[in-house]
Amino acid sequence: MSNSASRSVSPGNRSNQIRTTLGTYLRLTKPRVIELLLVTTLPAMMLAEQGFPDLGLVVAVLVGGALAAGGANTMNCWIERDRDRIMARTRHRPLPSGEINAQRALIFGLVLEVLAFGLLWSVANLLAAFLALSATVFYIFVYTIWLKPRTTQNIVIGGAAGAVPALVGWAAVTGSLALPAWVLFAIVFVWTPPHFWALAIRYRDDYAAAEIPMLPVTRGPAVAVRHILVYSFVVVAVSFTLPLTITMTVFYPIVAGVLGAVFIYTAVSLYRDSTPARAIRLFTVSNVYLALLFAAVAVDALLIGS
Repeated sequence: MSNSASRSVSPGNRSNQIRTTLGTYLRLTKPRVIELLLVTTLPAMMLAEQGFPDLGLVVAVLVGGALAAGGANTMNCWIERDRDRIMARTRHRPLPSGEINAQRALIFGLVLEVLAFGLLWSVANLLAAFLALSATVFYIFVYTIWLKPRTTQNIVIGGAAGAVPALVGWAAVTGSLALPAWVLFAIVFVWTPPHFWALAIRYRDDYAAAEIPMLPVTRGPAVAVRHILVYSFVVVAVSFTLPLTITMTVFYPIVAGVLGAVFIYTAVSLYRDSTPARAIRLFTVSNVYLALLFAAVAVDALLIGS
């Protein structure tokens, strides 16, 4: 075999390289975070429609939302690449591990944002596109750059960025914002602190090493657990205000009550035994809680529209 032949790349290897590269860029976008954000978008659209919206609009908004969130997460990874290198939980991400060039990652994130804005504006409306962009700007400049390295209230205020997709979904259908949309926003907003504080308890040493002043680091796990317990009651209370702002069936309040009881019970269990294992259990339960609560919003909208 000639030297040139031995050095050539076979089609199979080239295909593997392409898949690996695409997978690396995909990991920059934090797909699991995107999934959670989209879980709040579609139910907001269905509640605004009081049924199922036009399928083309749904697809465009979900794709646009995924692009916007992916771009924001990519730029977050670019900004935090040095801190991520310190933390055991994040040091294997594409940038700190050296799998991808930092400049290319930044360009990729910016391109995703441009595509998201263009898609949402052209298929939905300018308000939906602007809201998605505002969430990115808030997440990058207010949360990541300003709040996160400076204050224990970082996730309390910064959580607003993750709550915006509910507003995007509502605005995409109606072209405006109304009280039910803001209640959905509020649910995610008050849900975010206990969700992330639980994670911060589990990875407290990581956050301390990176000098990120998460509440469990600066005030200790005991204080964080008390805050988590209080917020769990607030989340459930806010979830019950939604039927006061729009016509709903009894389905949503029943599901909200059951889910709320489980959420509070898990928070109480963590308060009694504030171990990292209990904390990560609450983190998992909180994910399920939010997903099923918004699923109940969607089902209720279908019941009203039928």
